[in-house]
Amino acid sequence: MAMTAGPIDRLLTPGEVAALFRVDPKTVTRWAQSGKLSSIRTLGGHRRYPEAEVMGLLERARARVL
Repeated sequence: MAMTAGPIDRLLTPGEVAALFRVDPKTVTRWAQSGKLSSIRTLGGHRRYPEAEVMGLLERARARVL
């Protein structure tokens, strides 16, 4: 019997993450390079970001603003 790790998280593009935070996609790439946000590389070398982690970071950012 095969075991699964759980539901697969949707992956977001740098542009999608940037739109959520209202920043430039290059800023999202810098966040990934600095370790603020984890990323996955596609076979073509493009970065993708786990939606659950992005949404958590967004909620923490919103909480700091309020």
